[in-house]
Amino acid sequence: MFARRLQQLNPYKPGEQPKDREYIKLNANENPYEPSPKVAEALKNIPLKKLGLYPDPDSSLLRSVIADELNASRGVLVAAADQPELPFKITPDMIFCGNGSDEVLSFVFYAFFDSDKPLVLPEHTYSFYPVYAGYYGIQLKKVPLNADFSLDKQAMLDVDSTGMIFANPNAPTGIELSIEEIDGMLAKYPKDKVFVVDEAYTDFSGHTVLPLLQKYQNLLVIRTFSKSMSFAGMRLGYAIGNPELIKALTTTKNSFNHFPADAVCQAAGIAACSDIEYYARNCKKIMQTRDDFSAKLVAAGWQVVPSKTNFILAAKKGFSGNDVYQAIKKDGILVRYFDIDLIRDFVRITIGTPEQMAALLESMLKIK
Repeated sequence: MFARRLQQLNPYKPGEQPKDREYIKLNANENPYEPSPKVAEALKNIPLKKLGLYPDPDSSLLRSVIADELNASRGVLVAAADQPELPFKITPDMIFCGNGSDEVLSFVFYAFFDSDKPLVLPEHTYSFYPVYAGYYGIQLKKVPLNADFSLDKQAMLDVDSTGMIFANPNAPTGIELSIEEIDGMLAKYPKDKVFVVDEAYTDFSGHTVLPLLQKYQNLLVIRTFSKSMSFAGMRLGYAIGNPELIKALTTTKNSFNHFPADAVCQAAGIAACSDIEYYARNCKKIMQTRDDFSAKLVAAGWQVVPSKTNFILAAKKGFSGNDVYQAIKKDGILVRYFDIDLIRDFVRITIGTPEQMAALLESMLKIK
């Protein structure tokens, strides 16, 4: 009855969403702040007749305003002092839009990674990458992280691969490579293989590798509206790269679903890009809350991995990650526990509002 390939799939497991009580939900790296009021206004003003028509299959206006937003913001909503200006203008033909960055990543795996050689990635990174590899029959070479949880850059470069992918800042560790480090990797990497940097969390780090697009035609950057733009429920993601890579993604998209970003999503995304100051303020609040909360945990004797994302990894000596997760859940707060090597003793905590983090801190300090 079922295809043999179905039996080989290992689906992604999202953060739980229990219905037994009201929880403070800090387990899915969602943004605690609402989208811009301009998004609400745009949604309210969509003509109903527009929903009876197919949307622009190329998301032309959306791609244009995304390009304008990236150029205006140096490519990151809250730029660090050392983040360079973009040395070129990002143009709409350098952008591909999809139904969330997960769908964009699926097209990336299909378009650029073959099965004759392994795809190289860190052993611990976004857990959907191995799912896609299994879906498309792509071999994987997982390179262990260094002892400090950073990427082993040379070991990744040493692999004879079909391509490379990792999140920067990485998930679930929250650690980022500098633009100089990634520049060094790209300089040594084969120019005929696609090098993918997933920047889902870059707006919480202050850095981006977008300036490197001028030097490397094989660099592809993945972004999402879900985190910094409060769009987790809307589903909008995009890729930035040289136009030839974008054409390949468009060909892949048009062979699967040529209308991935619907009319409502496009209108909302356009409105969001018109209010980057609003989102920059929210990112700054999340970054400040992250640093304040981390400092309080460290002062209380917890181990916290320094993070450049909207989440942290935290551990308590003498307790497993599951112990901590279960204790916090009893207090009506959800965090994420991964039963996998290296981070089994940790919980991953999404940064919420200061009030939510105060409640979480109270719960965690009871664990003794």
